[in-house]
Amino acid sequence: MGIFDRFIGQEARSLEDPTATNSTKDFLSVMGWGDFAAAAGVTVNVDTAMGVPAIWAAVNFIGGTLAGLPLHVYRKTDAGRERVTEGFGATINTAVNDEMSSFEWRKYMFEQVLTGGRSITYIERDEGGNVRNLHPIDPNGVLVERKVTSQGFPAKSYRYNQRIFKARDIIDLTFMVKANQLDPRGPIATNKDAIGMAIAASQYGAKAFQSGGIPPAVLQGPFQSGAAASRASEDVAAATAKLAKEGRPIMALPLGHELKSVGFSPEQMQLIELQRFSIEQIARIYSLPPIFLQDLTRSTFTNSEQQDLHFVKHTLKRWIEQAEQEMNLKLFGRGSDQYVEFNVDGLLRGDFKTRMEAHATSIQNGIRTPNEVRDLENMSARDEGDDLMIQGATVPIKNQVIGDQNE
Repeated sequence: MGIFDRFIGQEARSLEDPTATNSTKDFLSVMGWGDFAAAAGVTVNVDTAMGVPAIWAAVNFIGGTLAGLPLHVYRKTDAGRERVTEGFGATINTAVNDEMSSFEWRKYMFEQVLTGGRSITYIERDEGGNVRNLHPIDPNGVLVERKVTSQGFPAKSYRYNQRIFKARDIIDLTFMVKANQLDPRGPIATNKDAIGMAIAASQYGAKAFQSGGIPPAVLQGPFQSGAAASRASEDVAAATAKLAKEGRPIMALPLGHELKSVGFSPEQMQLIELQRFSIEQIARIYSLPPIFLQDLTRSTFTNSEQQDLHFVKHTLKRWIEQAEQEMNLKLFGRGSDQYVEFNVDGLLRGDFKTRMEAHATSIQNGIRTPNEVRDLENMSARDEGDDLMIQGATVPIKNQVIGDQNE
């Protein structure tokens, strides 16, 4: 029997209303996963928002980048630190359980945070309290609550399919929390109007192209009856569709009839400008430079490099520190000599020239040994590669002074 098999078929209920299941719209709205009516007149939820290319790009880019960073367990020692290569430390960077790779788990975890606002992962431990596996849980089915314990202090717990988990057994990542410190503020639910505008613009553009790029029009003329007007409008609509299909721009109308446009054309509505503004709005929501949403409008070679630095310093750093601290607290507890750490050097993995230059600098300045660099490049160690090195021309000033005096 699997760790969650005994929960299948059971139904979680809200503590406030035992007759309401955890799948009701009210609960999903609180969790940031429900349907929301935007001011633009469209329904905004995670599924419809992911249909916006900029949202899709932001979630995939941030989630995929964080999932691709090396993740290792280290132990503090008197000499500094050493990498833990036994137990869970040997598999956390490759597989978190028998069915899920580490990349897949982290990508799923951050995708939930970047859409609904929260991700939940259960920590499975052995009898000795050591971490054995990590199991991601659908945040839709989790109810987070805080109660006063018998010792008189408040404690957070997580209810999932009639089972209650203590906070120390749950890795809980949130985009932002509300004042009660329980419910998340999801980026899609919180920014439903800005995202709804992007959805409405895409739908309008699709409908415009569906009609051959011709805006809605009204046909005026000396119609003898309503039936005649209806037949005339159908004929004009069929003729318009035929002309659009054949690529002919001219249509003849009977004498006395006139075709007038209703509403605004895409140019008059500044549809392209609106869609570009939506990209900028979504970039603000996710703290992403627009270049990473494939908006190269104002991009140059120089500022593209600066936007790379901005992404690492101001976007990735926030998520890395939050994830590291949450995992360290829940996996090992306060005061432990073990900790997990993302290796941001992995971002240079696709840039061979920059990576080699960084390795050369670290070796020549006594920061890393050749074998440490070879290990980062998945190369075997060399017998003579464990010594720190430094360029011979760089010597202490006092040695240089003594040498001059001896001369």
